[in-house]
Amino acid sequence: MSEIKNDIAWRVYLLYFVICLFGVAIIGKAAYIQFFEGSEWEEKRQSLTLMEKSIDAVRGNIYAADGSLLATSIPIYEVRFDPNTESITNALFDQKIDSLAMLLSDLFKDRTKESYKQGLINARKEGKRYYLIKKDVRYTDLQTLKQFPIFRGGRYRGGLIIHQNSKRELPFKLLAARTIGYEGEDVSVGLEGAYSSVLSGINGQRLMQKIAGGIWMPVGDENEISPENGKDIHSTIDVNIQDVAESALMRQLELHKADHGTVVLMEVQTGAIRAMANLKRSVSGNYYEGYNYAIGESTEPGSTFKLPVLISALEDGFVDMDDIIDCGTGAKQYYDQLMYDTEKGGLGKITVQRVLEVSSNIGMAEIITKAYGQNPQRFIDNLDAMNLRAPLGVEISGEGKPYIKNTNSDGWSGISLAWMSHGYEVQQTPLQILAFYNAVANDGVMVKPKFVEKITQGGKIVQEVQTEILNPKICSQETIDKVKTALEGVVENGTARNLRNADYKIAGKTGTAQIANKNYGYSYNSKVSHQASFVGYFPADNPQYSCIVVVNAPSADVYYGNLVAGPIFKEVADKVYANSLNMHKEFESTPYYAQSAIPYSKHGKSSTAQQVFSLLDININVIDRDAEWITTHTKDSVVDLKPLAITENLVPNVVGMGLRDAIYLLENNGLFVKIKGRGMVKYQSLAPGTRINKGQKIEIELS
Repeated sequence: MSEIKNDIAWRVYLLYFVICLFGVAIIGKAAYIQFFEGSEWEEKRQSLTLMEKSIDAVRGNIYAADGSLLATSIPIYEVRFDPNTESITNALFDQKIDSLAMLLSDLFKDRTKESYKQGLINARKEGKRYYLIKKDVRYTDLQTLKQFPIFRGGRYRGGLIIHQNSKRELPFKLLAARTIGYEGEDVSVGLEGAYSSVLSGINGQRLMQKIAGGIWMPVGDENEISPENGKDIHSTIDVNIQDVAESALMRQLELHKADHGTVVLMEVQTGAIRAMANLKRSVSGNYYEGYNYAIGESTEPGSTFKLPVLISALEDGFVDMDDIIDCGTGAKQYYDQLMYDTEKGGLGKITVQRVLEVSSNIGMAEIITKAYGQNPQRFIDNLDAMNLRAPLGVEISGEGKPYIKNTNSDGWSGISLAWMSHGYEVQQTPLQILAFYNAVANDGVMVKPKFVEKITQGGKIVQEVQTEILNPKICSQETIDKVKTALEGVVENGTARNLRNADYKIAGKTGTAQIANKNYGYSYNSKVSHQASFVGYFPADNPQYSCIVVVNAPSADVYYGNLVAGPIFKEVADKVYANSLNMHKEFESTPYYAQSAIPYSKHGKSSTAQQVFSLLDININVIDRDAEWITTHTKDSVVDLKPLAITENLVPNVVGMGLRDAIYLLENNGLFVKIKGRGMVKYQSLAPGTRINKGQKIEIELS
């Protein structure tokens, strides 16, 4: 028995010794960690709970040409609360918590008063120092919230913690949305993407500590490095013209049930893009800006490509504008393919100029095949020299590649010259075609389209974007003059006669291309879709603007460029002309001062004028006694009072009026009047008959 007891005791002692030894080891390891590894573990602890977090810089604004905001960053705030800050006593908390909860519920309307109150009470009981009140709070609501009970003390006395973020907004909503663009994690579109590094600024830093619940809380303001906000870019877009372009495009797309379309307006000498609209039809039949077709869609342009083709032949001396071309009876065989003209029965023998004016496919094919049949590479080299094989290199990403094959390319065949002569077997984007026509309008100087005028920061100009010349002379001035005349002829006597108007001349070219389809190729049948286009410039005698319109896959009944694209071009051009005084002919000066003994009189209100003339005993001849406003015309012995037409929403003619009458008329029509000088009105900045935009400014100069 004693042996068993001894054995058990020995085992107990051994176990006790092992436990004591293990305890000593733990104490020794703890002491070692405390005194020798403590700093290392403290650094690791801090690395897991303390971290430098980025403070986003405010992204720069994007402005329109007139200073209107196209894109801006709206401040959005996250509001948190430290209910356990030392300055909030139990008495203060208990007294004000009910009012605070009620005001929060009334302001945000997302939770009940009781819900807010219970949440605040629980946060205080649980010792929370970073309790979330609300995310995505707007500035006006934040200012209201700062005046609430308890919160009035701010961060340190009232426990209010505010973090500012930003949200991108487009004040004009969908207007020019695709050109303005956006930037995401994996995609950059439009100006937002092209100028991202300029707009972004430099982010700051803030030391943050991880607290219970995985929430990161700032550790003191003294650790912050303030961000440097982004720069602003001032685009070339004119919001008024952009609005007209989008509206006109929308109407035509809806009318013809087209798949998509694009409009681009460019300033001739500078290359500044004043409007760029792109609309795509959705499955539901509505139109939206889903893709920048002007920049990205490279397609066969059709007859608009006849201009560079003709320039090549003129430059090499193969033809002149008055040479006669036999266009035949409307159909001609080129190898195994039959080419058609739209004119039934054919055009017969016509001049080279007429070939362009009426857009004869056969006529242009005859010119090019006879000129370059023995040396087609020379034709390709000419197109290359006119920059038609190179992209424009615009800053907005996604430019489609132009395609003009060489004679040694796999796709070259016996019909290539004939088909290229009227815009097939080549590919160009609408903007690339526009740049070429703009070069013709600019007397041969090809400029790169630009979308930004300048970059500013804090109101100061950081960089001005200069016009870049891509080709100083695409061809000789003699050739430019010849094709300019022919392009005017297209509108005056050719395929675009429906665009003629009495106020200003348009020059340009229609295009109607069949869209290649992998199922049925280029066969001339009803299954083939079409692309209608018109590209040109105005005023033709002194080009200021160039414009292209492309409408893709209009309905089968109407698909010609002059009928589908032409009206959009004209509506945009009319708007620009109406608002550009430098395009208007000067008004003939009015002989205000009478060559008689009768004193001079101003234009104005009919009743007032008649009363004055009666008091002065001056003979008058009232042409229309119902007219409210009149112009005075002094003769030897009588003054004619002729009616002055005043049309609602159109700028009235106030030249020759006194200041009081002029202001009355202009302000009653919704105009903001700026006055310079004294006396009678001798000049007004908005031309009479121009359509009025409410709130628009007009300057009148007095003699």
